[in-house]
Amino acid sequence: MNRQFLQKRIGDMSQVAGLKRYLFSEGKAKGIEAIDVRTGSGLSFTVLPGRGMDVAWAEFNGIQFSYISKTGIVSPDYYESRDSEWLRTFFAGLLTTCGLSNAGPSCEEGHPVIGKRHFGLHGRISNMAAEQVCVGEEWKGDDFIMTISGRMRESVLHCENLVLKRTVTTSLGAKFIKIHDSVLNEGLSDQPLMILYHFNIGYPVIDEKSRLITNSKEILPANPRSVEKIREYGQMQLPVKDEKEQLFFHDFKTDETGMTCCGIINPDLNFGVYIQYKKSELPRFSQWKMMGETEYVVAMEPGNCNPTGRVEARKNGSLEYLKAGEAKEIELEIGVLSTQKEIEEFMKKVDSLK
Repeated sequence: MNRQFLQKRIGDMSQVAGLKRYLFSEGKAKGIEAIDVRTGSGLSFTVLPGRGMDVAWAEFNGIQFSYISKTGIVSPDYYESRDSEWLRTFFAGLLTTCGLSNAGPSCEEGHPVIGKRHFGLHGRISNMAAEQVCVGEEWKGDDFIMTISGRMRESVLHCENLVLKRTVTTSLGAKFIKIHDSVLNEGLSDQPLMILYHFNIGYPVIDEKSRLITNSKEILPANPRSVEKIREYGQMQLPVKDEKEQLFFHDFKTDETGMTCCGIINPDLNFGVYIQYKKSELPRFSQWKMMGETEYVVAMEPGNCNPTGRVEARKNGSLEYLKAGEAKEIELEIGVLSTQKEIEEFMKKVDSLK
């Protein structure tokens, strides 16, 4: 499907691929800006500039692989920052970004000017609407490129002034989504940075025979239920009533270039979802496994931190800082594996990590 081939057969690219920009018009989603993307390969997904440039629905040839929670899409107007109230607006989707000042449980810290500061569960960035949103479709040679960009600012008088600029890119015929984030400290003092990418995979990719494919140096259970289930960390099961969540921290191996990857495979569907990125940019990986009824989801969560909260990260020395004027660049790719050959090649790739 190169440019010359298509120009002879269609009148407009929207016939096979492209972007569609719109606003939700009712309910708790009212006013949120959204952009639907179709690549022409069977991959389609929805980016939400109105919710931190995160990704809601995603499917490939009718197979939905993102998880949508019972809240549905919720406007930032309803965001509550105290304690775990973040869960009231956690739609999950393919991607919910956590941070930028906290990832993990709520906590409190003192500040020399404003006194006690409260940091809610998983931070604020996903509940911020983007500004300077730009969408583009263009041919570059025989490649039809689709791009969505926008930026979110997390700022407080006397405290942080962090700007996250996100660019989401894909192309005609692609079976992947590329995300490039740049987090800039526009303040005049060093600031803590916690960022975690909550990639949420749901039914039908998650089912009884599905499994998480990783190559880890070490796997640590992070709560009592995880200790009980450590041997089955990568194996799924049927939904269980009142099941408790599990959380595991992985230390991934990499290839010779520093790249790492993992994925979730459903052998019954002959289908999988993978992510890949540079471990030097996101050295930590958390696996959230929730096998409950209704809440039936597994999240792959690369980050610069474990989701233990800002206070704990400061205590154990793992809290990353951005210097004044410094930017942190992050690139990730998430894509689908839709043939047996692709699945086998991916599993060989994971096995080869050293």
